[in-house]
Amino acid sequence: MTRGTTNINRLRRVDRWMAHEPAVIAALDAARPLVVDLGYGARPDTTVEMAGRLRRVAPDLQMVGLEIDPARVVEPRDGVRFAVGGFEMAGLRPRVVRAFNVLRQYDEAEVDAAWSRLRAALSPGGVIVEGTCDEIGRRCTWVLLDHTGPVSLTLCWAPEHSDRPSDLAERLPKSLIHRNVPGEKIHELLTLADQCWDIAAPLAPYGPRVRWRHAQDLLRERGVDCVVTRRRMSDNVLTVPWSVVAPSE
Repeated sequence: MTRGTTNINRLRRVDRWMAHEPAVIAALDAARPLVVDLGYGARPDTTVEMAGRLRRVAPDLQMVGLEIDPARVVEPRDGVRFAVGGFEMAGLRPRVVRAFNVLRQYDEAEVDAAWSRLRAALSPGGVIVEGTCDEIGRRCTWVLLDHTGPVSLTLCWAPEHSDRPSDLAERLPKSLIHRNVPGEKIHELLTLADQCWDIAAPLAPYGPRVRWRHAQDLLRERGVDCVVTRRRMSDNVLTVPWSVVAPSE
């Protein structure tokens, strides 16, 4: 059971990303797709917010919030229902799952088993977004998973409140947070991202988003397979294939 910390709009960054991510949009492309928010915490605010944002993509989606603590289960509201459930998904077969800040108190060795249980509950073609963030959602990281395993890692942050990409190290998902050490791929990525951010410093007068776009170009020039985002962004975002950051054995 988690502490249940919940702040309104805490998960807005991951919601915005999900509403534009092709893999999530494809998973929602079904009749009345079922979406689960696992471990919504002490209050259901972020689950209701998630439903509203994803309904712009799939207006007829069914939204269910699950909590391991029965005392946190509330009555339905705003077209969202709530129930007791954990990694087994209460027997549901969702198309999309968001599991945020639910693995933070687990050991790294337990992550694969938790991922396997989540993936086993998915409907065919379903995806999972599993990650963590700070208390008010200024720094967020998450892993996208499908039925085969982890697909990508995304770092997302409010540029006004982080000096460097590596500031997100303390909010990495449980699968990576202890791997930010020399010799591991995630450490190499964060180190290189900082270097590119520093090289892009002459663009700072144009704002941190312009500077970050140039830093991403520099990352790609150095061989990092970054996702190119075409839409206008309010956040600084870095998405890479899981192979770029996968932990060593």
